[in-house]
Amino acid sequence: MNISDWLPLRFEIALAVFILLQLVIKIFDLVRNNETWLRLNIALTFLIVLLGFTSNDSGSPFGGMFVSTSFIIIEKTILAFATMLVLMQSYNWLKHHQHAPEFFMLLLTALFGMFLILSANNILLFYLGLEMATIPVAALANFDLDKQRSSEAGMKMILSSAFSSGMLLFGISIFYGITGTLTISSWQELLRPGGLEVLALIFIMAGFGFKISLVPFHLWTADVYEGSPVSITAFLSVVSKGAVSFALARFLFSGVIMMQEVWIEILFLLSIVTMTVGNLFAIRQTNIKRFLAFSTVAQAGYILLGLAGDPVNAPTSVVYFILVYMFSNLAALGVVEAVSFATGKENLDDYKGLYNSNKKLAIVLMLALFSLAGIPPTAGFFGKLFLFTSGIHSASLVWLLFASLNLVVSLYYYMRLVRMMFSEKNEQPLASIQSPMLSRIALIICSVGILFTGIFGGLYDYLHQLAK
Repeated sequence: MNISDWLPLRFEIALAVFILLQLVIKIFDLVRNNETWLRLNIALTFLIVLLGFTSNDSGSPFGGMFVSTSFIIIEKTILAFATMLVLMQSYNWLKHHQHAPEFFMLLLTALFGMFLILSANNILLFYLGLEMATIPVAALANFDLDKQRSSEAGMKMILSSAFSSGMLLFGISIFYGITGTLTISSWQELLRPGGLEVLALIFIMAGFGFKISLVPFHLWTADVYEGSPVSITAFLSVVSKGAVSFALARFLFSGVIMMQEVWIEILFLLSIVTMTVGNLFAIRQTNIKRFLAFSTVAQAGYILLGLAGDPVNAPTSVVYFILVYMFSNLAALGVVEAVSFATGKENLDDYKGLYNSNKKLAIVLMLALFSLAGIPPTAGFFGKLFLFTSGIHSASLVWLLFASLNLVVSLYYYMRLVRMMFSEKNEQPLASIQSPMLSRIALIICSVGILFTGIFGGLYDYLHQLAK
């Protein structure tokens, strides 16, 4: 094999080298300062982001088990960029954590697994990547070692993941029994709607549903988001959800496209229930991390609407929405991270009058909430617009009507928090919060992304061309 044969694997090779490098550094105790560890990992993730712009070479090494295309490269670049922003926002917390090196190795291992599920054309490689992306995150959810709720979060994460993986594996085994092959791209020629095929598809969709927090498989989400460190909440809500959403789109359109009439009905049911339950429960929350958890549940329902499109528009709209969602949710959780570290407060009532004491943080959080609600001219408006445009291809009028009504409901609870920050007074207002430079840069990047991603219309066209 020459060097060009390895280019499709450059993300995975780079991550494997970086993880091994950090393991050697840790074993021989070459770095003892957490800030040095943090800067090293931010630099490494930035290098991985740059790899996405070095070459768009496609390839299928290992006999077609692994597939890399220009579109998959963009997906991996987005996930690496989101991971870098999470690290930047977590500067204060990681600087004082006694197990920061282990945190970085677990995080990069999870990212490695996510890269595998995006490129896997063999279902066993996909399953291996899924487990590699899940188990380290369950350990990370328990990284607030002195807090009982963090231990509960880790336990709930690992139990729910094990259950969902079992359901996914059962569905996979049925498909293998029917087709006689583990190659995902070959399934579209062999699978047709039938009793056993539909049963297998339901189990696989349930497995994906747990990973993306679709109702009724979402029950772990709020507890894990609340109990985990804020940085892991951000990683789960953006990077993990984005990776599995990308994988689901590829599975539906590359593996079971001939069963579209069946999985469209499944998506319809899951989408309506997910966005409705997510929005209604978000209204009732008093903890901001649980509030954002149910917000992400609702957002997952909109993603399913976009998947009702054709094989080109659906993946494009999902990738564009995840990019927009990345900026929006990381901006919101970046503010939560700053407030939580400085004050230890995570209740919604604590954000009353935030604008009076921390104007910049309040403005960033307002932009994030506007984008999550889909208010123009923020990028969130365009993200949801493209999801709806894609969904028109196959979605029923009832589906679109329910989605539109849910947008109105979400507008209420997002704007309620904005009103609390700008119009209400707090008897015990938060003190002025000073964030480190890296955290401020991450919030600036997210804010710029929220304001300009939607305006730059050529981005969607570019993704659309790559998806063809």
